[in-house]
Amino acid sequence: MLTSRGKERDALTILLSRIPPTEIVWGLERIRAMLESVGEPQHSYESVLIGGTNGKGSVAAMAESLLRGCGYRTGLYTSPHLVEPAERIRIDGRPIDHVLLQQCASDILPYAERHGATFFESITAVALLAFARSGVQQAVVEVGLGGRLDATNILDPRACVITNVDMDHADYLGDSLEQIAWEKAGIVKAGTPVVSGSLAKPLHALLAGHAFELGSPLFVLGRDIRAEEVDTGPTGTGFTYRAPWGLDCERFRIPLPGEHQAGNAALALAVVEAAGHALEPESSRIALAGVVWPGRFQVLSRSEGTVVLDVAHNPAGARALDAALDQIPLPGPVVGLIGILGDKPWHDMLEPVLRHTTAAVFTVPPSAPASRHWNPEEARRSVSGHRIEVVPQFDQAMIRARELAGDGTVLVTGSSHTVGDALRLLSDHTVTAEISDDPGL
Repeated sequence: MLTSRGKERDALTILLSRIPPTEIVWGLERIRAMLESVGEPQHSYESVLIGGTNGKGSVAAMAESLLRGCGYRTGLYTSPHLVEPAERIRIDGRPIDHVLLQQCASDILPYAERHGATFFESITAVALLAFARSGVQQAVVEVGLGGRLDATNILDPRACVITNVDMDHADYLGDSLEQIAWEKAGIVKAGTPVVSGSLAKPLHALLAGHAFELGSPLFVLGRDIRAEEVDTGPTGTGFTYRAPWGLDCERFRIPLPGEHQAGNAALALAVVEAAGHALEPESSRIALAGVVWPGRFQVLSRSEGTVVLDVAHNPAGARALDAALDQIPLPGPVVGLIGILGDKPWHDMLEPVLRHTTAAVFTVPPSAPASRHWNPEEARRSVSGHRIEVVPQFDQAMIRARELAGDGTVLVTGSSHTVGDALRLLSDHTVTAEISDDPGL
């Protein structure tokens, strides 16, 4: 017979295998029913909601740090996880306590089974319940996929962000940028401020029209808010923030390399201010300086050489990585360890990365579902002018990349699975790989 703790552990395991974790089932009916069954915990705290194609996790992490710097007890919900599911749910900046995670999973499980909820819907319900039970005052929640019908859209946020719109998840969101933008704009609520990254003119017009219809003030990066005088290097990025609120013309530094992270930080500052929070300059500087967000141009200095990990998993992410590599010198030679999912447009992702490498090793991340494995040999044949080796076994590919790099840099990229699997190896401990629910990795 299972003990109480055994039941809790089993509940989490069952939730992790909710039917099937790689399948997307649209709608808010199941998340609404689960939360109603446990007392609608999402109404016990305020929230901000962060959507977009790329950068939303970074924006969410920075917004949470800013709110914590204001003295609030905070909750942060992001996806996917890199190593362990507990990474998705953070309370006051720390991964959720495993006992609390298991208890909330146990309480959600019967309702998840009753309503046929997916893993993402179930773990979202677990997070929102855990926030309430932990006394969270301010929750920062990253949208999983799209927005309009994503489980996170059950929230009624004080403000929201749409970081950018690019081609991704076409099978689910539509095969045009306009269709994707419409889905992402679905997180905007009537009268709720929305902050957006710089969008192409037709997409901006779509979002602006939608916000106008809802009576929602719209603040746009590059128009209403700016990150100016940007400097970036391997240890982080500095910028001057310009905005129509109290922190206008303040200088900040974040420990996240890449010019694009300055824009993400400006969005984080803006959404917190738009939500009605008065930010103090010094506490905000401390909060942003302390942000930790693994796998986003994460630079690890090791005795055997440098490792850079970046979860770029779509063309927009590859372009951002390309720009960061132009700006940030790394010890050479640079050898790519690249594993992309087969349902991603990997043809468009390779050249922006390969142009920075002296050699590359194509591999298959073991945590990726078999149905989504790419063919690294086919990918190798599709490119010319680059030294590429194919080593399907991931641990052997890591060893080979390190051999080729010598005292230089191994650049690990292509998906969250690839980065997560690399972190497992680099951490010198074994963690059972969980198949993620998020097809965006």
